[in-house]
Parts: sequence; structure tokens; C-alpha cells
Amino acid sequence: MIRLVLFLLLLVAITFGVSWLADRPGEVTVVWEGVAYGTTVPVALAVIAVVAGLILILWRILSLLVRSPKIIAAFSRRRRREKGWNAVTRGLLAVGIGDNAAVRQARHDAARLLPHEPLTHLLTAQAAQLDGKHEVAVAAFRAMVDKPETRLLGLRGLHMEARKAGDKVAAYAIAEEAASAAPTLGWAADAVIEARCAAGDYAGARGVLERQMALKGIDKAQYRRRKAVLLAAEAIALEHSDPLVAREKAVEAVRLAPTLVPAAACAGRLLGAAGELRKAAKVVETAFATNPHPELADVEAYLRPGDAAQDRLKRIRTLVNRAPSHRESAIALSRAAIDAHEFRQARLVLEPLLAEPSQRVCLLMAELEAAEHADIGKAREWTARAVRAHRDPAWIADGVVSDAWAAVSPVSGKLDAFVWEVPPGVSATPILEHEAERVKAAIAAVRASEEAKAAVAAAEAAALVAAAEAEAAALTPPKEEPKPEPVVVPEPEPAVVVAPPAPAKPAPAPVSPEPTPAPSAAANGKGKASRPAPIVALPPLPDDPGPDGETPDEPETPGKKRRLMGL
Repeated sequence: MIRLVLFLLLLVAITFGVSWLADRPGEVTVVWEGVAYGTTVPVALAVIAVVAGLILILWRILSLLVRSPKIIAAFSRRRRREKGWNAVTRGLLAVGIGDNAAVRQARHDAARLLPHEPLTHLLTAQAAQLDGKHEVAVAAFRAMVDKPETRLLGLRGLHMEARKAGDKVAAYAIAEEAASAAPTLGWAADAVIEARCAAGDYAGARGVLERQMALKGIDKAQYRRRKAVLLAAEAIALEHSDPLVAREKAVEAVRLAPTLVPAAACAGRLLGAAGELRKAAKVVETAFATNPHPELADVEAYLRPGDAAQDRLKRIRTLVNRAPSHRESAIALSRAAIDAHEFRQARLVLEPLLAEPSQRVCLLMAELEAAEHADIGKAREWTARAVRAHRDPAWIADGVVSDAWAAVSPVSGKLDAFVWEVPPGVSATPILEHEAERVKAAIAAVRASEEAKAAVAAAEAAALVAAAEAEAAALTPPKEEPKPEPVVVPEPEPAVVVAPPAPAKPAPAPVSPEPTPAPSAAANGKGKASRPAPIVALPPLPDDPGPDGETPDEPETPGKKRRLMGL
């Protein structure tokens, strides 16, 4: 608009000037070689303008003719650069879409047309990364480090290559160099903080953060959050070895980030152990109001060691009033009520959650059934339902579920990467294992109680039986002991003295074919035992078939009968 106004003003001025000259034409006379040339002022001005234009055109033509080689060379360079930049642009776009062939062609064109441009080195490095050529990529990044304008870009490339190769020491050294050159560089500061946190040097990590904040490389809110995370991690690390220093760190972390759960839990534990119960409860309740968490509920319940279950339940009731409608409040209150044997209250608190119970709610119901009714069957039924129930939140960072919170991610090393949420694709969380242990303890208590009752019943039955036996024994008269029967010793039978047979007369041969028996030894005779008994050959008895079978009976003779009886 201003330009239009100025143009209109200029047009009005020219019109006014021409009109003014037309009203006053005047006269101009030029004498050349004695000849006078006369004309008006407007005509003279027009002639002068035309001649000046012609002179300028002629000068321009002569200048172009003189500068034509340089102009042609500059034009050629410009065209070459344009082609080179087009190649770089095509290469970077190809890198973005992952077209390796196009990247290689563009890198070749860029290296030919713009061999010394920093972006040509970057394109070369990225093409090597796509092709998996680690050495080529490292060489390209090192070439970039040698130039001041591409030094930080080269350091970042070398840092990434070192991390890909798993060389943490080299990656940490490169990040330190980059952070020293540019303290406000975010990736370098984060890498140095990650490395120092991994080494447990939380004070050094805070130093990097302070320098980054001093140079305005980070906003204040982010600075306070990161510093609180580092202080909380340091307090947790020193909680058992140096409680005084740990308490100072934890309290400062809570001051910077009052809703940071690990900081509030650590501060609550340490303040409670130091006897500052009111301050500890305030810290825990403030954090629980924003982020209801089971760890905060545990800290509040056991704020004073040795308290009875009823005292813990009273504190939990105060805590859950800060977030009465939250699911974690109901779970914390029901657990405290079960510990205090307030089973009716625990059942009432859990009842609204049974429409879509989570795994922890199912396990609490199992514990409640075991503790209240000693119903192991119901407890096992709720435990089985927990397998298919909704999962509960857990600490998760970069897809990794952890039992405890940490300052940096175990995968990417990112600071403050842990969040409390439901992990996808995980059947159970670490906190579920703790609840399962409580259910197992409750079932074991029921079994122990049943075994104790059975043992008492068995002891009572045994006592009753023993009393009955004692009473029966008291009513029964004592039995007379049987007298020992006299032992009758049989008298020895008198020895039968067999007289030695008289010497037999030789029998006639037809009567007895047997040889004549020798006189008997008569061993029973007194004073005759030393004499050897004569061997007498006896005929076979009637019932003895003998070695050669039965023999025909022979008619007995009076002489033979008398000889057998004499034996």
C-alpha cells in the first residue's frame, strides 16, 4: 500500500514536471562549427536521455564481451553446483524412503559434482549405513569431524556407530567430547548423563545437567524433573549405606517434583525411620493424591515399625481419602483390612471391583476367602481366575517390565523413561508375584490350622481312650498269678542187662544156609564195654524188601525164632 502511494506520488510529480516544462518550452541553442542549432528545452532533454541510454547499452555490451570468459566459467560452476545439490537432495530423500540403489547413484553424482560439500560426506555415510558398511560410514564421519563446520555432526555419527557396535566406552568418550564442545547439545548431554548414571555417578550426571541449564540448553521444568529423578536415584542407592545423606537427597527430590513416586516413597521411608512421622505422611499423601501407587500405600502403612494391624488400617484410611475414587485406593484399603481381620470391610471395598477384576483383585479375594472362611477351594478358584483377569500396572521402560523403578532405561539409557502403566503382551507383573505369596501364606495358614485342630482332636481322643482304659483297669480285680507247677524229673529206667547168648551149636547145613552168628558184644554188660561187639548178620525183616527185593517167606523154624528174640 505504501509502495502504491509512493508510485502515485511519483507519477503526479512527473506529470506536474512535464506539464510545467510544456508551459515553459524555452529555447536551447548549440553552436557547432559555426552553425547554430536551436531547439526547445523538452526536446533537448529528450535527446540527452536517448544519447545517455545508447551510451549505457554500448558500455554494457563491451563489458559483457570483456567478462565473457569469467561469466561462462561462473555459469558452468553454478550449473555444476545446481546438479550437485539436486543429487544431494535426491540422495537424502532416497535415504528417507530406504531406496539403496537411488542413494548410491545420488552419492556418486554428489561426490563427482560436490566433492567437498559437508552434505556429500553425510550422504556418503548414510549410504554406507544403509549398505551395512560400518568402516565406510566411520571414515565419512571422521572426515566430517576434521572440518569445524561439520565437527559436531561427525561426532554424533561416530557416537551412533559406536553404540551400534556395542562399544560403550568409545560412545561415552565421543559424547563427552561433543558435550565439552557444545554443552547445550541435547544428545551429547543425554549420552553423558546416561553413561554416568550407569556407572552410579549421579553427582557427575547432575553436574552435566547444571551446566546444560546454565547455558539455557534446557527449560526449567525439564531441568527440575530431571534433577529430581537423579536425586531420587541417588537417595535410593544410599538408603541403606548412608541414610542421612539419602534423606537429604530424597527430600530435595520431593521439593523439586512432589509427585515423583520413587522420591516420595524413599523420603517417606527415611523420614519415618527418623521419627518425623507427620512430615513423612504429608510427603506420601501429597504424592498419592496425584499418583496413587501401591508402594506409597506400603510406605504409609508401615510408616512406624511395629504398629499393629489396626493402626496401619487407620493410616491407610487417611491415605485413601486423598484419592477416594481411584482403584489403587480400594486395593490398598482392602489389603490393610485383611491384615487387620476386618474381613467385612475388605469385602465391601472389593465388591465394586469384581465386575472387571484385575489379577491383584482376584488374589485379594483368594486371600480373603482363605483368611475369613478358611475355604481353600474358593481361594484356589479366585487364584485360577487371576490367570485370565486383566493385568495390573507395573514399571515399564522401552517395553521392559521391571520390579523396581530406575533412573534410566535398561534398553535405550533414556533418563526418566520408566512409567507406571499396564504392560502390553505380559501375562503377569512382578507385583502380582507378591500378592501370590500372600495367598500362598494364607492357604498355608489354613492348612496349618486344620492340621493343628486334627492334632488336638487326636490328642483328646487318645486321652479319652487312656482314661477309659485306666478306669476299666481300676474296676477289674487283680488276677492271681499262676503257681509254678513242680517239675517232675522222671526216674531213670533200670538198665536191662542182656546176657550174652550162649555159643550156638553148628546147625546142619540143610536147616540154615546162613553163616553162624558171632557171639554178641553185650555192650550193656558191666566191665565188658572195651570188648568190640561182634558183627552179626541179620536176615531181612518181613516188612523190609531188602536190597534185592522181596524174598519168598520161609517156614519158620523153632530154632530160628528163638535166635531172633534173643537179639
